[in-house]
Amino acid sequence: MPTPSDEIARRKTLRQHKLLATGLLVLAALVYLGCQWLQSRGNDASWLGYVRAAAEAGMVGGLADWFAVTALFRHPLGLKIPHTAIVKNKKDQVGVAMADFISTNFLNAELITQKVREAGIPNHIANWLSEPENAQKVSREAGQLTANVVRALDPADAEQVIQTMVLDKATAPIWGPPLGRLLEQLIADGKTEPLVEEIAGWVNTKARESEASIVAMIDERMPTWAPRFVNDLVGDKVYREIVAFTGAVAAEPNHEARQAIRRFINNLAQDLQFDGVMITRVEEWKQEIMAARAVQELPATLWAAGSASLIEAAGNPESLLRTKITELSLTWGRNLADDAELRTSLDRKITKATKFLADNYAPAVAEIISETVARWDTDEASDKIELMVGKDLQYIRVNGTVVGSLAGLAIYTVSQLLF
Repeated sequence: MPTPSDEIARRKTLRQHKLLATGLLVLAALVYLGCQWLQSRGNDASWLGYVRAAAEAGMVGGLADWFAVTALFRHPLGLKIPHTAIVKNKKDQVGVAMADFISTNFLNAELITQKVREAGIPNHIANWLSEPENAQKVSREAGQLTANVVRALDPADAEQVIQTMVLDKATAPIWGPPLGRLLEQLIADGKTEPLVEEIAGWVNTKARESEASIVAMIDERMPTWAPRFVNDLVGDKVYREIVAFTGAVAAEPNHEARQAIRRFINNLAQDLQFDGVMITRVEEWKQEIMAARAVQELPATLWAAGSASLIEAAGNPESLLRTKITELSLTWGRNLADDAELRTSLDRKITKATKFLADNYAPAVAEIISETVARWDTDEASDKIELMVGKDLQYIRVNGTVVGSLAGLAIYTVSQLLF
């Protein structure tokens, strides 16, 4: 339906065309009456017969077409003549017929797929996407769509999805055996050696930095009666031994301490898989971790941070997201332009999708049309339809008057010539 301002303009135009058609009809009637009056006064000029015949036929043709046009939307002169007010009385049937006509002639699968195939859509897509400004436009629209979708999502729903798809799935299985198998695989691949190396280096570094702490600890444990220099000697000796030992562990790849660390890691991998006590302990740790407040608030935190970052990236032309979309659009457009097989494949897919939509949804579209028409108020529907097409229908009245006049003149002329 037209907008309010457009509707006002249409009503004004309709009134003007109605006045034009009615004015011609009135003019034909006045001419006819004028000729009739002249003849009744004894004027027997030959041209009067021609003019009167033209005016009379024009008046009849204009009246007939006025009746026909008016009968489409209402009862002429308020008289409930059969087969008048057709739009009001046959609105539902018109809706069904309109839906069937559109479904048969416009939503026909063969017709639509033929038009789509002839349109050469892949070529147009290739040429359009190959232009940098168009690729940037795709990036901008995709970014806007992404931001709108993210803003439209209910945070509670998004958090529930994160909870269900991430945390609940992570919590459901028993952690011990999978962790054990993962650790065992890391050991077999040598991935734990950097850890052993890091532990050995870290212990040596901490030992070198802890001289004061070691000496103080020795002092606390020495007898109170021991001389001070003895305490210093013992503390220094212990410190040097610890540094020497940890240095040897850090320097020798096969040191016994390193072997002990490796045995511990290997035993841990086995216990995680097969030791019921260890498996139970890991499950208890899991429950404690999942019950922690930070983990409970994790879905909200992840969604808040993720959605904000995504919206920001979607709106920033220089972001990695927008830049990648632009690059992908350009690349895809150029590949499509250079690869005939790719264009053919895309054309087949577009045609197949179009045929599927036409076959499966054309009846639904037609049904929507008929149902929509059925829901219209009869008076309003009649008024709106007349508003949309009434101007053109008034030309029928104008043509009826003009053509009727010409036909009447021709008939009268022929009759004069013959008789």
